[in-house]
Amino acid sequence: MRLRNKDMIGLHHSTVEEINLILNTAEAMKGIINRQIKKVPTLRGRTMVTIFYEPSTRTRTSFELAAKYLSADTVGIAAATSSVSKGETLKDTARNIEAMGADVVVLRHPMAGAAALLADTLKASVINAGDGAHEHPSQALLDLYTAREKKGRLEGLKVAIVGDIMHSRVARSGIWGYTKMGATVRLAGPATLIPKDVEKMGATVCANVEQALAGADVVNVLRIQTERQQQGLFPSLREYSRMFCINRERLALAAPDALLMHPGPMNRGIEISPEVADGLQSAITEQVTNGVAVRMALLYLLIGGGAR
Repeated sequence: MRLRNKDMIGLHHSTVEEINLILNTAEAMKGIINRQIKKVPTLRGRTMVTIFYEPSTRTRTSFELAAKYLSADTVGIAAATSSVSKGETLKDTARNIEAMGADVVVLRHPMAGAAALLADTLKASVINAGDGAHEHPSQALLDLYTAREKKGRLEGLKVAIVGDIMHSRVARSGIWGYTKMGATVRLAGPATLIPKDVEKMGATVCANVEQALAGADVVNVLRIQTERQQQGLFPSLREYSRMFCINRERLALAAPDALLMHPGPMNRGIEISPEVADGLQSAITEQVTNGVAVRMALLYLLIGGGAR
């Protein structure tokens, strides 16, 4: 089986079979990461270009390492130091990159739909590394992989997603991914940060964080986006921490073997307490490792042996 499209824009339109294919491929790729010599010739002669209009540590670095482990060449472009600062459009930037021979473009952009626009413009594959508050598919896929690896399944799991749902592309991709794979998703956060009609995506909005956590198998904590605090969407960071911070007492409401995850970067003491972030139930560091494996799988399936 292969992916139906040349691009990975989001999980909204991905099938269960495609998600399983990516997760199964990532399992094989993780074996490469665990080797002493992390290098295979699978994508030798292929080129990946990353274009990031927003800051990133984990996503950008893991895509670059994923490409290098598969022997692809990589070029990274930051908008601030590119011709974008001179007024060049996203389309023109991407067309110039494709003209230089790029096989895949990894894009992060503040506007929802930017990755889809690029995919319609280029013959090269496009991977969405986050477009506004729309989707962040590779993050959701690594979360799914981590949950499946730890729990042995996805179907039937009870998943709690806590935090700023409205502005979170991670939450949107996560809801699509978990529900497609047979898990149930509960959401909790300030009422001003819960999108209207989000339940139409298949998730349940809970009255409070305690209700969302009750008996949960997986707890996904979202970063509270402090840059939006000036919009007055909640009273204060202190108030948010009091009401929604995942601490030891709140995590105890979940299943005894509940898995704790966070996409990073973490605001310790605001959305998650240090003792929980560094505790035995935390898989946050493993998520980072799994992110490389998942992104290796995406590159392989889109421009390698699994390409159409």
